[in-house]
Amino acid sequence: MELTGQVAVVRGEEELFARTAHLFASATRLDCAANDLNTWVTTHRFASTAVAAQIAAHRAGGSRVRKIYRPGVVLDPRAAKGLADSRAAGADIRITTDEINETIILDGRIAILAGDTSAGIRNYSVIPLPDVVAGVRSLFEAAWRGATELAVYDAQTAELRALAPRVLEFLASGCKDETAARALGLGVRTYRRRVAELMTALGADSRFQAGVRARELGLV
Repeated sequence: MELTGQVAVVRGEEELFARTAHLFASATRLDCAANDLNTWVTTHRFASTAVAAQIAAHRAGGSRVRKIYRPGVVLDPRAAKGLADSRAAGADIRITTDEINETIILDGRIAILAGDTSAGIRNYSVIPLPDVVAGVRSLFEAAWRGATELAVYDAQTAELRALAPRVLEFLASGCKDETAARALGLGVRTYRRRVAELMTALGADSRFQAGVRARELGLV
């Protein structure tokens, strides 16, 4: 672990977990923002056991877990169990279409920021500086207020999630919109609207980027 002032920079989730396990074990409030369930794999696993159990035991005292994800997580069938486990452990989950900083905040005192990936390993910064943590908390709270509750988002995107696999297949094949729309029993305008919604959910600016992101998530 490299120390820069009071900021600890660690490489990879295994080192992050080894260095911060005691913080998660004692935490009674956890806020998390992530693009998908892959960023904090080990951390999520730990939080869903030790931290979630502790929060459940102390729920009367106001303990809580809040998680914000990008829409792509809702489209990923493999993520369903992770979301279900988090909700069963008492986590409040919301979905945002806005860009987010992948972050974990423990008890409002420690911020863990996901950094760049180098040689296949991601760096993480563990920050205990009060002023910096306060700024990170402010960003999280703004994102939380603007996000949609998971159950509500699920209801709003039920049709999109059902259509997503076939729409992605049509995009990958280069099929014309008119042909794809006809195969799905949709009007061309409706099909194009669904494609635009899917691109937004995947955080893509183009159909090509949507295909790349879908492959990253294992959707195609």
